[in-house]
Amino acid sequence: MSHIRNKSRYFTTGVVLAVLLGIMLFGLTQVVQADERGFGRHEEFRDTRHGQDHVYPARGHYVEVLPGGHREVFYGNSRYYFHGGVWYRPYGSRFVIIAPPFGIVVPILPPYYATVMIGGVPYYYANEVYYAQAPGGYMVVEPPAGVTQAPPSAGQVPSAQSFIYPRQGQNEQQQARDRYECHSWAVNQIHYDPTQPPAGMPAAQMNQNRADYQRAMNACLDARGYTVK
Repeated sequence: MSHIRNKSRYFTTGVVLAVLLGIMLFGLTQVVQADERGFGRHEEFRDTRHGQDHVYPARGHYVEVLPGGHREVFYGNSRYYFHGGVWYRPYGSRFVIIAPPFGIVVPILPPYYATVMIGGVPYYYANEVYYAQAPGGYMVVEPPAGVTQAPPSAGQVPSAQSFIYPRQGQNEQQQARDRYECHSWAVNQIHYDPTQPPAGMPAAQMNQNRADYQRAMNACLDARGYTVK
C-alpha cells in the first residue's frame, strides 16, 4: 500500500513539474517572439530633441508584419515603408527598422514632429530624421548646419532657429495648410523666398531678407494660433 502511495506521489510530482516546465517554455517562446517582432521595452527609443517626447521602436530590430496604414515608397531600385515616423525595409520574410536614405520623399509628415526654422527655411523633425518640403511631399535631408551649431562663414550671422507649436490643437492637415499659406504670404510681402534664394546676392542683404521673412512668417503663424519660439 505504501509502495502504491509513493508511486502516486511521484506521478503527481512529475505531472506538476511537467506543467510548470510547459508554462516556462511557453513564456520563453512569447518573449522570443516579442523580441523578434520588436515589441520589447528595451527596443524602444524616446525622442526628446526639439521639444519632442515620443517613443519609437528602435532601429535595427525586425517586425513580422507592417503596421496598418503604412505608406510604400520607392527610392532607386529599393522599396521602403513608412508609418508614424518609422521607416522599414524588407529583409527576407520580415521587415527591419532603418534610418531612411537622404533624398527619399514621403507624401506626408509623421503625426508627431517639430517645425524647426533655420536661416528662414522650415525643416520638420521626428525620430532623428529631418524633412524639407519638396515636390510630391517631404524629402529626408541631412541635419541642417544650424542644428549642429556650425560656426558661420565670414560675413554671415548664425542661423536663427525657432520652433512652432499649435496652441489651438490644429491637426496635421491644418498645420500644413497654414504653413504653406503663411510662407506664400511672407514671400509676397518680402519678395524673397528662402527656399529659392537668388544667386549672387550679397551676404548682408540675404541675412536681412531672411530676418524680414522670418518676422513676417512668425506674425502670420501667431495670428493663426501658433506659438513661435
